[in-house]
This record gives sequence, structure tokens and C-alpha cells, in this order.
Amino acid sequence: MKKTVILSIAASVAIMAGGDIKAVEPEVSEPTPVVVESEGEVSGQLRAFYIDRTYSGTINNNRNSLNVGGWIGYDSPEWNGLSFGTKFYVTEGVKIHSDPYSTASYDPSLYGDNFESYGFIGEAYLNYKMGNTNLKVGRQRLDTPLAGADDARMLPSLFEAAVLSNTDIADTTLILAHVTKESVGTFGNVYTPGALSLQSGYGLGFKEGTSGKFADMGVIALGAGTDTSGVTAGAVIYKGIDNLSLQVWDYFAHDILNALYLQADYKLSAVKLSAQYINESDVGGRLAGNVDSSYWAVKAGTSFGDLSGYVAYSQTSDNSGSAMNGGVLTPWGGMPAFTQGMVTRHMFFAGTDTWKVASTYNLENMTGLKLKATGYYVNFDIGATNTYKPGQSWTAKEAGFDIKYQATKALNLRLRGNFPTDFAPGLDWKEYRFIVNYKF
Repeated sequence: MKKTVILSIAASVAIMAGGDIKAVEPEVSEPTPVVVESEGEVSGQLRAFYIDRTYSGTINNNRNSLNVGGWIGYDSPEWNGLSFGTKFYVTEGVKIHSDPYSTASYDPSLYGDNFESYGFIGEAYLNYKMGNTNLKVGRQRLDTPLAGADDARMLPSLFEAAVLSNTDIADTTLILAHVTKESVGTFGNVYTPGALSLQSGYGLGFKEGTSGKFADMGVIALGAGTDTSGVTAGAVIYKGIDNLSLQVWDYFAHDILNALYLQADYKLSAVKLSAQYINESDVGGRLAGNVDSSYWAVKAGTSFGDLSGYVAYSQTSDNSGSAMNGGVLTPWGGMPAFTQGMVTRHMFFAGTDTWKVASTYNLENMTGLKLKATGYYVNFDIGATNTYKPGQSWTAKEAGFDIKYQATKALNLRLRGNFPTDFAPGLDWKEYRFIVNYKF
């Protein structure tokens, strides 16, 4: 009971402060809740994140950052199907250089805007469950193909939304959602607003939603002055055929675009075959101008003993569009592509062909440790109709690795590296990340 009271007081103070307290990645694993008598559940995740990137070519410098933070949350017990929850998120920078905070020395992807450390109420929702129907309303985390948390640095992207789901039909999940606002996670601050951010998950106006602020979905996508009625999404997920999973999602971004997302996964013995398709077209007030683009990809994976791997290939339509949108627009954090790199997301550029290979080895039988190692390589053949470097065609490449060690049920350690060449013509870098996640 004391824990509940303390948490309630902390949440109340944060709300009265406007949810904007200047306070002090993961493959995300959901925490195991701590049951506090009959008063609900407390859960959380503590995170420490170190990143080091060294540029070469058109830029020559090294920058690195160390941040600590995470989140703590409370979920109430149900009362006639009704419950509520809240989560407080925080990232705090550790000053590891004598230089002032700037991109000359510090990597910005662990902070708020202008290298801010910050804390805020990132989730605050009501949940109602009746039979096979669930309704969740308020600030919450979303993990959908084209609007999602993109939890790749210190804090994820979060949303204000109403999400209704139902499983009355056998083997079928129906989802209807309306999303009005987004708070952009710390990863967004690695970008400068422009064509690259618009097609890599962060839009043109993401700065309006950084540092714990929630901004209109239209503003996040296209910048100040483009307020809209939000994004309405519907989905059908069907798993009624053995070894086959089908997904259909449609996102209607009022006065911006309509995006259709399809995915099929089929397991045939030791082989898993997958396909995905995205089609976007302008709607209503056409605030993004002419939008007419598509992307398709296929993937084949298999495993043999402790070794698994896959190959994937994708194409994006060769559509010049307007100066703003010569490719697939992904301004709200969703990044489902089979062919994306750890950092290079050029597969959504117009006229781009991409292929990727990846392999994972489970070292538990060899070492007795819950240890996995992954290596990958991605090749992007980029067409001249791209809007990142208009008129230029080039080949970007990215190799990398990802080592994950589950030290205990609660503690996960992760070492990652990525090594792009010609991310832009003549721009290369080497990047290493070390991440510690402790869940409770």
C-alpha cells in the first residue's frame, strides 16, 4: 500500500507540473510486474545507453554520449472491466566531455531537443475490457507497422490515441484506432528535419514533439501550421490457416495521405516465407502535395540447429512526386521494412532496390550463457528521383552486428555496431552502442 501511495503522489506532482519535469533500446522486453498487494501493479525498466560514432569522408569527427533513465509505471486493478495506468519516462545525460553539449562532441540521439535531459508523463490511459473487446484511451505506446514506438535509443515515441480491439471472430483480431498526437522519442534528434527524416520515421515537424511534448500528428509529419484531424487506422489480423499469418492495415491521415500495409507470413517446414506491401496516395487537402508511392518486399528465412538466417529484397516505386515526397512517407515512427539497416533506412527512397542478408547464432549450447550474436549486410541501390540527394544515384551499404546477453531474467546486456558506407555520397561512419536494460 505504501508503494502505491508514493507512486500516486509522484504522478500527481508530475501532472501538476505539466508533465514536463527537467529530470535528472532495446529489443524491448516487457517487464515482469511487481504485484503490490491488491492495489495494482508497479513495473519499470532502467536503462543505461552509451553510443560512440566516428565519421569519415565529407564529415570527420567523433561524438559519443552516455545517458541513464528509463520508466516506472503503475497499472490499477480492474473494477468491472475498467482500469487505468500511467508511466513516467526520463532520460538524464552524463557529461562525459569538458566541451559544451553540441554535435561536435555529443551524439544527440539520447536526449531531448538541444541536448535536454527531461522527464514526463508519457503514458496515462483508461482501459476497459468486456469479453473479447478492449478499449484503451489516452497517452500510450503503439507498435503498429506505420505508427510505432521505434524504441532504438533512450526513450520511445508515444501517442495520444483511442484503440479498440476485438477477437470475437475465431483466429481473427480486429483493430480500430484514432491517433491525434505524438511525442517523439529521443532517436528523432539524430535527424535534421527534411527528406531524410520524413522517410525515416520522423517527419518534418518532429521538433514540435520532442522533450516530452505531444504535438498534432499533422504537425509532426509536415511542420507547424499543418494541424489535422489525426490518423484513423483499421486492421484485420488473421491466423486461421495452419502456418499462415495475414495482416491488413489501413491508415487514413486526414488531409495528408492514405497508407495501405499488407503482410503475409507462411512457415513451410524449416523455411519461413514473408511478403509485405505498402501503397500511399494523397487525400483531402493534400497537405503533403502529390503522394503516389509503393514499396514491396519478400523475405525467406530458415534455421539449422543453433544457426538461423534470412535474405530479403525490396523495391520502392520510381516516383518523382513533389520535392517533398519522392518515396514512402513514414513520419510517425513505424518502420516495418524487411530491408532496413540498423541506421540506414534508404529502402523507402524513390526508385530504390534493396537487398539484405542476416544470420544469428545462438551460443547458449556452446557457452551455457543466454547469448546470441547476429551479423547482417544491406545494399541500397538508390535512384536519382530520391529527395534526400535529388538527381543523384548511388549505392549505400551497411554492415553490422548485434550481440545480446540475457544475464538474468531481469538484466539484459547488448552490444551493437553499424558501419555504413556512402550513407550520403562520400559519408561513412563507424558506430558502437552498449545498452543495459534492467526490468522489474
